[in-house]
Amino acid sequence: MPVINILEATILPPSKLPTMLLRPIIEAALREDIRSGDITTTALISSEARAKASLRTREDGVLCGLEVARLAFALLDDGVQFTAAKSDGEAMRAGETVATIEGTGRAVLTAERVALNFAQRLSGIATLTHRFVAAVEGSGARIVDTRKTTPGLRGLEKYAVRCGGGQNHRFALDDLVLIKDNHIALCGGIAPAIERARSGVGHAVKIEVECDTLQQVEAAVASRADIILLDNMTPQQLREAVGIIGGRAVSEASGGVNLDTVRAIAESGVDIISVGALTHSARALDLGLDIELL
Repeated sequence: MPVINILEATILPPSKLPTMLLRPIIEAALREDIRSGDITTTALISSEARAKASLRTREDGVLCGLEVARLAFALLDDGVQFTAAKSDGEAMRAGETVATIEGTGRAVLTAERVALNFAQRLSGIATLTHRFVAAVEGSGARIVDTRKTTPGLRGLEKYAVRCGGGQNHRFALDDLVLIKDNHIALCGGIAPAIERARSGVGHAVKIEVECDTLQQVEAAVASRADIILLDNMTPQQLREAVGIIGGRAVSEASGGVNLDTVRAIAESGVDIISVGALTHSARALDLGLDIELL
């Protein structure tokens, strides 16, 4: 696996997530954690006590989830002061303070775990995504995610992919027609499947078809698919498939993609590489909250 220095690359700033999307997700997480009340904090900390906390990273990585963390504290204390020292998508070194929080002691302590859970999870996704992006740099291939996300957190996790420099595949089943092997089996082949799809959706909807063999790639090209997903092919097979496609459709490689294989896949000439591991297998980044009473 290539050695990748997180701190050497430039990461493009992603668009921000709207509070309208974030609020119900964070409220649900707080309700799950607090239930009838934080009995430990209520017993130990007076309602008048104020606290200051520093959100610090304990390892190198790519930051993501600051606004989520801020809102977790703000929902328990609308007067909280959340001061960010960095922005989502920025590289960070172990030991850096990325934000400070000042508010009521009870709110800071009670929201701590929810804020950290989100920030650690999203920063882990952003960090892993950046490693993949760095591994294919200069090849022309783009790294994209999949729908293999945590139920209920897809918007957040796909945002984290963008923070890491990756791009998003479809968000939901109504974004794109994606004809997979089971669809093909039930339709009797690629050509009839694409024909049915084209007659069943509007002109603005793109059609992607999954191909396991070069013969299927030829059929997909002949049927004018917009995107051809090359599933679990070797780099040599991918090169042949790209040659067959000849720029008449977007080529997407998927399956068997990891940091050891992604460079060879990218050098086959494919346009995009979809990686489910970005969201389903990312390790949470180690972040911590150091708190002191004022």
